[in-house]
Amino acid sequence: MTSSPEEICLHVCVTCRQAGGPDDKALRPGAVLHQALTEALAQPDAPKVRVEAVECLSVCKRPCTIAVSGPGRWTYIYGDLSADTSVETILDGVRRYAATVDGLVPWRERPEAFRKGVVARIPPFKANSAA
Repeated sequence: MTSSPEEICLHVCVTCRQAGGPDDKALRPGAVLHQALTEALAQPDAPKVRVEAVECLSVCKRPCTIAVSGPGRWTYIYGDLSADTSVETILDGVRRYAATVDGLVPWRERPEAFRKGVVARIPPFKANSAA
């Protein structure tokens, strides 16, 4: 089963922050990154993906953190992203992910930040065919 690009979801941890960073959730780097990605994905030339804010991806030691997922595709979690400089890198990575059938972008074809920042690769969910 393959998914259309519109079914691909970019999850952005909005609670990510650097040690000693602001307590105000709106000012945290994760929230800033989510806002910047939401604005970038609203542009006509942006990849057709859904962006969702999530409260925590449990990668607190490697902020900012995102996950990319889609039906029938591998899910990837990436950390060590910057709210100020990673938007274009993330869009590039999402475009490459969307161009695959199963979410598996060859390692050498991933943006450098995705090669270095990968936290986890999770297999596609498969529904139990036994009723």
